[in-house]
Amino acid sequence: MYTWRELYELYQLTNVPLNIQSRYNIYPTTQIDVVVRGCSARLLVPMRWGLVPSWWSKPLKEMRLATFNARAETVAEKPMFRDSFKKRRCLIPASGYYEWKATPEGKQPYYFTCRDGGIITIAGLWSNWTDKATGEDLKSCTIVITEPNKLAAEFHDRMPVILEAKDFEQWERGDGKDASALMKPAAEDVLQKWPVSKRVNSSRADGDDATLIEPVELERFTDAG
Repeated sequence: MYTWRELYELYQLTNVPLNIQSRYNIYPTTQIDVVVRGCSARLLVPMRWGLVPSWWSKPLKEMRLATFNARAETVAEKPMFRDSFKKRRCLIPASGYYEWKATPEGKQPYYFTCRDGGIITIAGLWSNWTDKATGEDLKSCTIVITEPNKLAAEFHDRMPVILEAKDFEQWERGDGKDASALMKPAAEDVLQKWPVSKRVNSSRADGDDATLIEPVELERFTDAG
């Protein structure tokens, strides 16, 4: 899990809470850390994972569309995401993420993380929505996904868009063409993976349980005949 100092140094933040809580099982609609760039500085802002566009006119409970990720190929055109892609791109830090592989014994989760042990920076979009019933503002976000590299393709036909530090400003401030150029699979040497406990398959798994990301031994089955 990353520390506040690692966040501060990587993103050159002007505000970093010292009591960042480690979490090992995060799922859509929960709150995550998001790096947003203002006029001249970056801020760490808590947001709902699952974007609610500013024009949404119904109650939040009626937001049933899956908006926790946005496909690179359509993000500039889809009504749910196009305004945020144009005006509100952000950086989403993560220590790692899970993917699942189908096996005869069920879905086996794997943990993907940086080979160098650093923070993964995922390209994201954010929005600010006002609840008409209460007048309260809700900040929300989504991650941008693209085609997988060879490592990820074994598990899924998509992977997060992972940004290098040199690309942060281009993603945040570039025009649509500049941003689109970054929406590509990560290089093969960026990530590593290992199998983890199937307990993470449940949203009820304790998010404070650090053992969720520890490697596990997989049983090997052989034909008896």
